[in-house]
Amino acid sequence: MTAAFARVPELLASHLLLSFAALLLGLALALPMILLAARHPAVARVALGFASLVQTIPALALLALFFPLLLWLGLPPLGFLPSLLALSLYALLPILRNGVTGLAGIDPAVREAADGVGMTARQKLLWVEAPLVLPVLMAGIRTAAVWTIGAATLATTVGQPSLGDLIFSGLQTQSWPLVLAGCIASAGLALAVDALLGLAERGVATRRRWLWMASLALLAVGAGAAALPRLSPARPTVVVGAKNFSEQFILARLIGARLRDAGYDVAYREGLGSAVAYGALKTGTIDVYVDYAGTIWASEMKRAGAPSAAQMLPAIARWAKDTGGVRLLGPLGFENAYAFAMRADEARAAGIATLDDLARASPRLRLASDLEFLDRPEWAAVRRAYPMRFGEARAYAPSFMYQALASGRADVISAFSSDGRIAADRLVVLSDPRGAIPRYDAILLLSPKRAGDTRFIDALRPLLNAIPVAAMREANYLVDRDTDKRSPDDAARWLATRIDRRP
Repeated sequence: MTAAFARVPELLASHLLLSFAALLLGLALALPMILLAARHPAVARVALGFASLVQTIPALALLALFFPLLLWLGLPPLGFLPSLLALSLYALLPILRNGVTGLAGIDPAVREAADGVGMTARQKLLWVEAPLVLPVLMAGIRTAAVWTIGAATLATTVGQPSLGDLIFSGLQTQSWPLVLAGCIASAGLALAVDALLGLAERGVATRRRWLWMASLALLAVGAGAAALPRLSPARPTVVVGAKNFSEQFILARLIGARLRDAGYDVAYREGLGSAVAYGALKTGTIDVYVDYAGTIWASEMKRAGAPSAAQMLPAIARWAKDTGGVRLLGPLGFENAYAFAMRADEARAAGIATLDDLARASPRLRLASDLEFLDRPEWAAVRRAYPMRFGEARAYAPSFMYQALASGRADVISAFSSDGRIAADRLVVLSDPRGAIPRYDAILLLSPKRAGDTRFIDALRPLLNAIPVAAMREANYLVDRDTDKRSPDDAARWLATRIDRRP
């Protein structure tokens, strides 16, 4: 836990740099549009309509939409660039609206007086219109700054370090101190920036030049301090990726420890969605991560059916190499498959032991799934094999999915077979007699630039076929249990001892 909190200054700097860059880009886009809109009402309607439309798109969806666009353009689809573009668009509306409103609200007599003394359009803008509209514009900039800093926490989902790393990690592992640390740091940053911009706004309104200059200078110093480490030559660093649940956090730390022992500097990109994680690997945004055979088979390769591991793994290895230069180093030794689970007493009372039984009972049952499952091809395959029509189906973060089952808000969940909570919560896993769910062997994937790195591979090879499912379940439960919770770092160290003691 201490190591996680030690990342706050680094993540705060990344968050500040991203937010400032997005705000400046949004300002650079908005100012010309404000000037055009002030003189052409049609431009004002189009510009404000576009900015309002952007605001109706959830920030997370906007970030996701940039992924295929940037990939098609041949630009980095993950990390800083999509985060910058999405947040800049979010900053547009308050700046644009306040600027257009401020210019439209200037008394026509003031403009006539400026024309009467022979001012040019440029002089009128700089000496008359700008001073009058600047206080209103500053209010819009303050709003945009607070919005941008808040929305920047979502950049975690596309591989950009931010204070969202702490929030998402804390939510998934139910480590509320981490969530609070991320929220407090983000809120504190937003309040500090808003206060400084407020002082600048007051300085402009009262014509105290020193006040607004000092406020903007402090903001510039903060942005410069955040940017300075990124301008200095960076040491070569390997980036370990992880999806958004406890097992992935643990395995990422286990991999990172091996690589650090081999002499590499290690960074982490956590909280990635399945498609984002594999895309990040192909483009080199991350160097290594653990995925699951069934996920690659169904979601990336678009294959149906459930072949054996002996058939699936070689096929995935060939496909990954041929389509993106990705190397499948090998399986870790356990499977984490999708599995439908119920409370054992309720399953017995309802006579449900298989997915066939579940399909017959589904109209009167409520399903809780993880955030991805209901949109994944595996769910479509299950519904083709077993015609399920649940009375209610809701998506939850994985840890909250188990709470929904325990609290009675759900009757069945789309669990993961390596979850420690299956045994701890006395759940029963329903059998799949039709073989609709493919295998989900945990597999270690390397980016194209690491596919031939012998030292890198040698550091990770001891993990192959070395993690039994029982050990993985216990490590997961160390993080997921309700009392005496351990951090993913602690669980990774515990898991490493089980690997080192294997016969």
